[in-house]
Amino acid sequence: MTTAADQDKKLDSMKNFAEQYAKRTNTYFCSDLSVTAVVIEGLARHKEELGSPLCPCRHYEDKEAEVKNAFWNCPCVPMRERKECHCMLFITPDNEFAGDEQDIDLELIKEVRDSMK
Repeated sequence: MTTAADQDKKLDSMKNFAEQYAKRTNTYFCSDLSVTAVVIEGLARHKEELGSPLCPCRHYEDKEAEVKNAFWNCPCVPMRERKECHCMLFITPDNEFAGDEQDIDLELIKEVRDSMK
């Protein structure tokens, strides 16, 4: 059974990944950071449940098969090839929804996660 501390550690790890990837690719989080928080939480949950950060914003008939395919594992192929992020986690500066943040507070992510329960 996964403890709350284990879940927080995975959430922090995915937060750190998202921050570093945004900085490396010159992309930004959504101007509404609750969107960013939901996506990071979904990625962390998939990493815990499936072993890989499968895009949480899509419907899959078979999540395990999708993980093996790796197309939608974050960063997904459209993001890596064209900087197109369906989840709005990594947004190019010219996008109207782009904020000016490449960092997000772990406590905000936890608050948003807890409000969804």
